[in-house]
Amino acid sequence: MTMNKTLTKILWLSTLLVAVCASDAFAGVRESNLYWAPECVTVGGERVDSLLNFIFYLTGAVFILTQVVYIYYLVKYRKRPGSKAYYSHGNNKLELIWTAIPTAIFIGLVIYSNRLWSELHSEPPADSVKIDIVGYQFGWDMRYPGADGKLGKVDTKLYSTENKFALVPEDPAGADDFSSTELVIPVGKPVHIYLHSRDVIHSFYVPEFRLYQAAVPGRTIAWVWFQTTKTGNFQLACSQICGSGHYNMKAPIRVVTQEEFDKWQAGKIAAKAAEAKSAAVPSDPVLVAQRNQGEQQP
Repeated sequence: MTMNKTLTKILWLSTLLVAVCASDAFAGVRESNLYWAPECVTVGGERVDSLLNFIFYLTGAVFILTQVVYIYYLVKYRKRPGSKAYYSHGNNKLELIWTAIPTAIFIGLVIYSNRLWSELHSEPPADSVKIDIVGYQFGWDMRYPGADGKLGKVDTKLYSTENKFALVPEDPAGADDFSSTELVIPVGKPVHIYLHSRDVIHSFYVPEFRLYQAAVPGRTIAWVWFQTTKTGNFQLACSQICGSGHYNMKAPIRVVTQEEFDKWQAGKIAAKAAEAKSAAVPSDPVLVAQRNQGEQQP
C-alpha cells in the first residue's frame, strides 16, 4: 500500500510539472526573450528559426511521449504481492520500427538543413548593397562604395596604419569609397558583405540576423548576404575570443528606411568629395599665395 501511494504521488507530481511547464510556454511573450532566441529580423533568419522550432517541438513531443509511457509502465508493472517477473527477449519488429523512425527523421533533417544552408549561401542578388567589413583588435571598420557605386579592390598584404582597408592604390574605384564605424543598412534591401581581418580571427555575429561568420586574416569571406525585414538598432559583436579587449569589440547597427539610407549615404559621399578636394589644395603658404595671385590675374 505504501508503494502504491508513493507511485501515485510521483505520477501526480510529474503531471503537475508538465502542466506548469506547458502553461509557462504559452505565457505572454517577454520583451527580453528571456526563454527563447532574440528577435529575428532577417528573411534567412526566419527560415533558420522555422527549422529550430520544428526540432524543438519534435523533441519536446518525443520527450513527453516517452515519459508518459515510462510512468505508465512504472505504475502498471510495479511490484505487487503474487505478481511474478518474467524474462522477455524483446521484439525484433518493434526494435526495427523505433530504430527506423528516428533514423528517417535525422536523414530528413540533414537533407533539409543542407539545402537551407546552400540557399542561404547562394549568389547574392545583383542589386545588393555591398559593404566591406574589417575586424581588428578591437573594433570594426565599414567601407561603402562612393559615387561610382563600386568598391575598390583589396589586397590583404597591404594592411597598414595608413591603409586600414588594404586598398590597391592602382584601382581608381577605391578613391571615392567612404568609411564608417557603424553599420547602416536599408531595410528590405539585400546586403552583401565582404569580411576581412587585419590581425587575428574575429567573427561577425549578430543574433537578431541569425548570422555568425568567422573573419580570417589573409582571406576575403564573400559569401555572406542577408535581407532585413524591419528597422531598428542592433549590435555587431565579435564572438571569437581575440585578445584582452575582446569583451568590448562591438559596433552599432542601424537598419533604416531606404530614404534615410540614401540621405546618409549622400552626406557621406559629399563629405568624402570635400575631403578629397581639400587634400588636393596645396597647404604650403607660398604655393597657396601663388595660386591665389594667379587666380586674380586677368
